[in-house]
Amino acid sequence: MARRSDGESVLHKHLRVLDAFEPQRPELTLSEIVEITGIAPSSAHRLVSELQHEGLLERSPERRFRLGTRLWEYASRTPGALGLRELARPWLDAVHVRVRQHTQLAVLRGIEVLFIDRQSTRDAVVNATLIGGRIPLPLSSSGIVLLAHAGTELVDRVVAAGWPHMTEDSPRDGEELRRTLRLAHARGYAVCDGYIHEQSRGIAVPVMGRYGEPVAALGVVVARDDSSPLGIVELLKGASHGISQALASTEIGIQPLLTTSRASLEYFATLDEQGAERQSMHRERHVPGPRPEREPDPAG
Repeated sequence: MARRSDGESVLHKHLRVLDAFEPQRPELTLSEIVEITGIAPSSAHRLVSELQHEGLLERSPERRFRLGTRLWEYASRTPGALGLRELARPWLDAVHVRVRQHTQLAVLRGIEVLFIDRQSTRDAVVNATLIGGRIPLPLSSSGIVLLAHAGTELVDRVVAAGWPHMTEDSPRDGEELRRTLRLAHARGYAVCDGYIHEQSRGIAVPVMGRYGEPVAALGVVVARDDSSPLGIVELLKGASHGISQALASTEIGIQPLLTTSRASLEYFATLDEQGAERQSMHRERHVPGPRPEREPDPAG
């Protein structure tokens, strides 16, 4: 991978430009990108031009930059997130109809939790995350259940990195976090009261994959009150089990990525077969035969 004289790869600099865009700032000027990334203006101009040329950034009519639709194309081919999201959607909807607050699906992303789907209502309680948003693992019920089933190495990394204390109820240190994780692992769910906002309660359960490993977290954010969370916990566990069964019954191949009709899947399969046949014919057509022996040169 090419590197500049400062030791940072060109790819990493491109990613720094893309990372400058957030849900709360979807469009940026070049000067704003420079300010956020700390990249020199001349380098930022070149990087932005390259990203725009490749369709990873677009320019709005107001001459501001925003993430390009080509990124959406790449994201739509990601079986680890999008296949899971589509398989989980009916269960997410079923929970949301009952809870009528925030219902969300999340996956592990380094030392953060990444939210890949969400259902909400306009009058729901405060929730600090969005689809595609990330927050530190210790501050979310989804993050807690994912971390509770992770290895000690990841827990140590999270503790070493630290996390912001959003409220008085946020986990204060590694010792408190580890106690919370042990409890969540033993119970099979997490209830986090006021970790990010005093009026909000997060409740989440793990979603297990075909080999019994946690692949996601299914959770809700509801009003914080004195009611028992066990009714919601059972609702989430039932939905989580449904998602796990859907994952286990899905064949490896195109189906985890595309939730569509059986006839459509059969059609895609014929396209693959036709493509393979055309490639085989192309190779046969261009296989060189034996070279003819050279005639002796009459001139000697």
